[in-house]
Amino acid sequence: MADEERKSRDLTILMKEKINQKLSETGEKERLKDLLRSQLVECGWRDELKMHAKEIVKERGIENVTVDNLIAEITPKARATVPDAVKKDLLQKIRSFLAQQPGL
Repeated sequence: MADEERKSRDLTILMKEKINQKLSETGEKERLKDLLRSQLVECGWRDELKMHAKEIVKERGIENVTVDNLIAEITPKARATVPDAVKKDLLQKIRSFLAQQPGL
């Protein structure tokens, strides 16, 4: 059973690599990133995280916060607070792109 799981995992990794390559080659990855950025700005997500970062710096003092520490602390909240509508829209666009790609 472990051999089958490894094969399945290897196929999944290979498929992710192929998808990522196709997204990059066609420029779709950059277009989707731009769309995602604009949607996150429009819904206020970016401003919310910016305020959260400022609060952390204010609480601890600028001398006691590094960029790496700030990123490590903000990242979980950032991922958890992306609106479902934004996630669904991005996923739909990726699926639509993949459906138009032969051999994927």
